[in-house]
Amino acid sequence: MKEEIFAEMKKRSSKSLIGFGAELSGLRTGRASTAMLDAVKVDYYGTSTPLKQIATLSVPEARTITIQPWDVSQLHAIEKGIQSSDLGLNPTNDGKIIRISVPPLNEERRKEIVKIAKKYAEECRVSLRNARRDANDAFKKLEKDKKISQDELKKFQNEVQESTDKQIKKVDEMLSHKEAEIMEV
Repeated sequence: MKEEIFAEMKKRSSKSLIGFGAELSGLRTGRASTAMLDAVKVDYYGTSTPLKQIATLSVPEARTITIQPWDVSQLHAIEKGIQSSDLGLNPTNDGKIIRISVPPLNEERRKEIVKIAKKYAEECRVSLRNARRDANDAFKKLEKDKKISQDELKKFQNEVQESTDKQIKKVDEMLSHKEAEIMEV
């Protein structure tokens, strides 16, 4: 029973950390990255489709992203999708390939992006705390049903807290790494 509760908590915590990592990778840092375009949706024959499902994305240079659509007729739809995203990027279309020049970030924009990263970190921490609460509730129910003793309950709650503390420390490390990456000129 104990193992199942811990396994469920670890699974939820892991999902939260993976999601947080994905959100961080989508934040713009001043260097070109195809992950920046992960959230971009394109109107593909009437269906909102992720950009990476209809084109090949690559980073030939540090500040350039190229997008080569599999269907050249979708160039304008891809351009429109990028322009309507809140990334602040201006694509250029040469008839076969779309190029995006990633301009260096100014100080104000860097601070805005750091705020967004901090918001994502707090959402992840809340998710981890919810997993902790649910695990503690499950252990309290076992103790109430006389399946574990009060001493075991305290021991398990301490283990849950230690695990949560480790996960939150990981979130803080990921955030500080991303913050340093964003703020570097």
